Amino acid sequence: MSIQATSAAAAGASGGDTEGTRLAALEAGTGWVPGWFVILWRNGKCRVGLVMLLAFVVVALAAPLIAPFGPHYDEFTTSAGPSGAHWLGTTARGEDVFSQLVYGARTSLVVGVVAGVLSTFIALAVGLTAGYLQGVVDEVLSFFINLGLVVPVLPLMITLSAYAPVHGLGLVVFVIAVTGWAFGARLKRAQIITLRTRDYVTAAKFSGDSTARIIFFEIAPNMSSLIVVGFMGSALGAIGAEAGLSFLGLGDPQTMSWGTMLNQASAGGALLTGQWAWLVAPGMVLALLITSFTLINFGVDALSNPHLRED
Repeated sequence: MSIQATSAAAAGASGGDTEGTRLAALEAGTGWVPGWFVILWRNGKCRVGLVMLLAFVVVALAAPLIAPFGPHYDEFTTSAGPSGAHWLGTTARGEDVFSQLVYGARTSLVVGVVAGVLSTFIALAVGLTAGYLQGVVDEVLSFFINLGLVVPVLPLMITLSAYAPVHGLGLVVFVIAVTGWAFGARLKRAQIITLRTRDYVTAAKFSGDSTARIIFFEIAPNMSSLIVVGFMGSALGAIGAEAGLSFLGLGDPQTMSWGTMLNQASAGGALLTGQWAWLVAPGMVLALLITSFTLINFGVDALSNPHLRED
């Protein structure tokens, strides 16, 4: 019995070592492929999302090569249905719908990335500072965080966009960034409260590191998954907000986006004239882009939680 027990214990230890070695090798990566990408790619849902997002990026970068015409070229027959020359038909002003759809990917991705980065940076700076510095600083920053959470975002965005003296894509990005940081700041504040008493933070204090260095170089790297998830959520919100503002006519009319296409389709009577492609295509690709970000989130969760990783 003792020999069998010893053999079983040795087998269990060997299995544990094998599993630990496999996870360590997975996190370390293979060759030139970083470990975090291996974890993302091994997640089935995330893999689909990455492929979808890559397709949108390729379309956005190669828009002049893919689109047969310019987005504002209007020398065609107005309100024409889908055909060999115009796959999705033409608009009420004689523009090619497919070309507008291709160029619209650029606007959505630029707004999503830029506004997502700005919103995440604001949330990171405010949330980490409020959570690390107790007392008056925390109370003041928490007041602004709570204020940002209770203020209706959509009316504020519409008001800022409607009454701003200058209109354009930069204004849309600015409005989205300054109205979408509060929720992320609240999450990061709660997380840093649990991390500020860790041993490595105490060691950094005793070594004489500044507060800014402790926050952004000691604590922030341990919140990488939360920061990435916050960026993904901010980018999703920015893409949807840009489409909503453009659909309401508050975007830049000279910048082609999927929201602008929906606005023009509604104003041009696409539903009445039976131009379903003009009306459905922008909403469909917008939903697919949002779906790709959502699927990638499953892989991001696996980065911080090994139990969610797929074999």
